[in-house]
Amino acid sequence: MSQCCINPSILSADFVNLEAELQRISNADAVHVDVMDNHFVPNLTLGLPVVQRIQAVSPVPLDAHLMISDVDRWAPAYADAGVASVTFHAEAAMAPVKLARELRERGSKAGMALRPATPVEPYLDMLSELDMLLIMTVEPGFGGQSFLDITLPKIRRARAAIEGSGIAVAIQVDGGITEETIVRAAEAGANVFVAGSAVYSHEDPAAAIDRLRAAGRAATAA
Repeated sequence: MSQCCINPSILSADFVNLEAELQRISNADAVHVDVMDNHFVPNLTLGLPVVQRIQAVSPVPLDAHLMISDVDRWAPAYADAGVASVTFHAEAAMAPVKLARELRERGSKAGMALRPATPVEPYLDMLSELDMLLIMTVEPGFGGQSFLDITLPKIRRARAAIEGSGIAVAIQVDGGITEETIVRAAEAGANVFVAGSAVYSHEDPAAAIDRLRAAGRAATAA
């Protein structure tokens, strides 16, 4: 995996013109699709039927982030839809190892997300079951929040554990990613970055992606 993958979040896109908005980020590594159910998080976004349509027209793979309750029941359907990577929240999963295995069996990469206050240590023994660990750098549920620096030590501990295990697990960060904060997150050990407003607030989202990628790569090369 690239040392700096940029996955723009369509939470900041124009929902009336999603297909056109997807074309504007065709240089991204994946498109981050935030699925919220108004239960696990207070916001409500979109569900499986819309994700299936996005899957059909997206120029890049889908990275689905499921901020939903009863995720053990619903997550496998996203894998069945062809989504490249499906991430569930540890706090919402009843049987995270079983769920991660089921996602992989159905052809998706398995990701697990942790809220800012959720410690990473209880989940380190299941790294071999995951392709990606998502460390939320804001509270899940809303776009446009500021990056929480208190998550940086957790990113560092996760990176150290992954390197110590020898298992190839990506570390994704989501929330408040800008050309400034991507540097701190990359230096801490993250290598997959979700950016919403930092991409879609610009007139040229593709150029914004290139700038974020360059900043992240420079941080890891330093």
